[in-house]
Amino acid sequence: MTQPASEERRGGPEDAPASGPPAAHTSTAKHTATASHTSLAEPAGPSDGTAATAPATKAARAAKSPQDNGGWRALGMRLDVRNLSLLGVLAALIVVGGITKPDQFLDTNNLQLVLTQASVIGVVTVGMTFVITSGGIDLSVGAIVALASVWATTLATQEYGFAGILFTAVIVGLGCGLVNGVLIAYGGMVPFIATLAMLASARGLALQITDGKTQIVTVNPVLDLGVPDAYILGIPPLVLVFALVTVIGWLILNRTTFGRRTVAVGGNAEAARLAGIDVRRQRLYLYLLSGLCCGIAAFLLIILAGSGQNTNGNLYELDAIAAAIIGGTLLSGGRGTIVGSVLGVLVFTTITNIFALNNLQSDVQQIAKGAIIVAAVLVQRRTARNGEA
Repeated sequence: MTQPASEERRGGPEDAPASGPPAAHTSTAKHTATASHTSLAEPAGPSDGTAATAPATKAARAAKSPQDNGGWRALGMRLDVRNLSLLGVLAALIVVGGITKPDQFLDTNNLQLVLTQASVIGVVTVGMTFVITSGGIDLSVGAIVALASVWATTLATQEYGFAGILFTAVIVGLGCGLVNGVLIAYGGMVPFIATLAMLASARGLALQITDGKTQIVTVNPVLDLGVPDAYILGIPPLVLVFALVTVIGWLILNRTTFGRRTVAVGGNAEAARLAGIDVRRQRLYLYLLSGLCCGIAAFLLIILAGSGQNTNGNLYELDAIAAAIIGGTLLSGGRGTIVGSVLGVLVFTTITNIFALNNLQSDVQQIAKGAIIVAAVLVQRRTARNGEA
């Protein structure tokens, strides 16, 4: 008489049935489960600098031998093409800027300004990339930057000098990220609603702190980081900070267990939970990371502007989301690329600079950004359909 399947899984070698196929099936199932669990835990990622996840039904086979099925190679080729395309767009924009305003756009000071402005929103975009990769969204990043910048530039905070301003900006960013994370991960709120509430609250608190006035920074060590004398080999310190955050973000997303878990949660949260990942804690950490990036960006903005205002970070959420999406991060989660996000930031910052030099109004810039976001999402959907086919 054939034993029930549950007994076959519990029995030892002496209890195994004589027939070959059932035993082989049991062994294969155990091996597949082990391989699937290992794929979520190991820190290694694809060599193209992009984290990605396969559908749950294919996860075990992809994790068992990525080289055999060629999945990672195909994904890497698509992402390399996307990054090369962004580089081509960036090169085209440089040509346009050089033709329309050659004396101004190609000036060294203007190029340094473009990189410096990209640094602030770029740091925010790195944190946004992690959140979107996990299947979430953060609409409060601009408001958090504003709140952190005005809180860090109050007269009471400036009495503690450079360290006090930096510490306050980072702590405020982390605190806001903690609130977002707790509401979303443990409160069960939808990320859109939770971060929208934080957006309104942070903006209101920033306005209350400043009373609508600009808070001037008088701490010289902070202001000195924005002058040309502080440049290292012609590179502004803000750009160096942005580069450091980018490298650290890339390493975390592509070479650590944290990054693999982020991708797994974004690809299939239930499968990640069954594989042993604490999904709620992971999401909490991700919004903390986003808040940390906002705090760092607020400090960079203080250096750049020399002041704190409640209007700081206006529409940063739009810029960060747009840069991440056109860079190749999947809006539905499960795939993220730091390199692509950085290229997206550079593209948007260059567009803004060209528009400003040609005296185009800001509303035209917003229309162009909105059109780029729609086009990027449509391309993503078409690529996803082609991949499934």
